[in-house]
Amino acid sequence: MMTWSFLFLLVSVTAGVFGFLGIAGPGAGIAKILFIVFLILFVASFFTGRQSRT
Repeated sequence: MMTWSFLFLLVSVTAGVFGFLGIAGPGAGIAKILFIVFLILFVASFFTGRQSRT
């Protein structure tokens, strides 16, 4: 799960860079939304994935 979350974070950051620089004009809004969503998912999976398994 952590791997998928990290992968989606990288994809959203890449899309965000293109969107914020104006390269992918109409995709900027979508990139901003995806960045926020996947950042939240990444942080949530980071904290839940670090629980000790005893």
